[in-house]
Amino acid sequence: MPERTRVAVIGAGPAGLLLSHLLARHGIESVVLDSRTREQIETTIRAGILEQGTVEILTETGASDRVLTAGQKHEGIELRFGGEGHRIDFTDTVGRAVWLYPQHEVLRDLVAARLAAGQDLRFGVTARRVEDAGTDRPRVVAEDAEGNTVEIEADVVVGADGSRGVTREAVTGAHGGYFREYPFAWFGILCEAPPSAEELIYSNSPDGFALISRRSSDVQRMYFQCDPETDTGAYTEERLWEILQSRVPGTTLQEGRIFQRDVLRFRSFVAHEMRRGRVVLVGDAAHTVPPTGAKGMNLAVADVVLLTDALRALLLDRDETLFDAFPDTARQRIWKAQHFSWWMTNMLHPQPGASDFDRMRQTGELRTVVESDHGRAYLAEAYTGWPLPAHGSARAR
Repeated sequence: MPERTRVAVIGAGPAGLLLSHLLARHGIESVVLDSRTREQIETTIRAGILEQGTVEILTETGASDRVLTAGQKHEGIELRFGGEGHRIDFTDTVGRAVWLYPQHEVLRDLVAARLAAGQDLRFGVTARRVEDAGTDRPRVVAEDAEGNTVEIEADVVVGADGSRGVTREAVTGAHGGYFREYPFAWFGILCEAPPSAEELIYSNSPDGFALISRRSSDVQRMYFQCDPETDTGAYTEERLWEILQSRVPGTTLQEGRIFQRDVLRFRSFVAHEMRRGRVVLVGDAAHTVPPTGAKGMNLAVADVVLLTDALRALLLDRDETLFDAFPDTARQRIWKAQHFSWWMTNMLHPQPGASDFDRMRQTGELRTVVESDHGRAYLAEAYTGWPLPAHGSARAR
């Protein structure tokens, strides 16, 4: 016989773990499954720029205090082009900020909080398929680490299992979604070095884009624009530093041993459907964005806050209104984030084969933003995050 729960969550990433955390605050039980081990979840290093609203949700609901003590508050970024830097002051323009706090640190906090609260969190359990999606008793068929079949029947199944998970297929089927692939990627490095700048630098140079980011006082993250097919072993360390330095003229980079390299492809996706019956998608299962606008994890959090309200009304009040409206309501923010990510990406990255006109027009666009109060305010508002869904029940108790 299948096990029973109110909400079965596939995926112990930020979306799945935060959803279980918020549901528990309303007394709604859930089971969270993930094919990875706890160690894999907590040690896979990923970037993390958290909008102010995301930080407020994490702290106000007791999911994380470390984000304020270990995270780095940033009140602006620098746009660099034409050999000059132009600071976008978030606090001055919109009165908000962001926090640099890597995703794996958020996951450590959420895993610890959920296990301490007695959450049924199952590592090493791989969801194979979702059945009966169109009914009010959907089932997750999974396999544990020993190869045993696990079946969980729920009132609602939530797919927070990313772009390659089984839930997207169960919801969208052959319909897929809206998709765009960009003709460039980011070559990323992690290095042992002190920070090269106090705030993030987004640099548009004749040689291509570069992002100078941070991780800690002695580990830094940097990226430069590259071909998507670039081999991570194609460059010596000396050459990598030459490329990065050439793309941030006017800033002297602090160099150190490079201990990780990767190539990050740029893709945008929005599923045609986010819900089928009692199966619903959140986070990367429903949408992906290029990293330029720092929207990925924050968009997942917004999905979860909205869905928490919908599930509370559905499961506790038997009111289906918010649950029925969830896909259309969520898509409003999703497409705003898609536009902002697309805009930042195209404004900052020289396109392959761009003409002199294209490059000069791009410079004109950058000047339009940095020399306008309204241009700076739009970038700051979108970067630090639009207000989260206003129902407010996700923050209750």
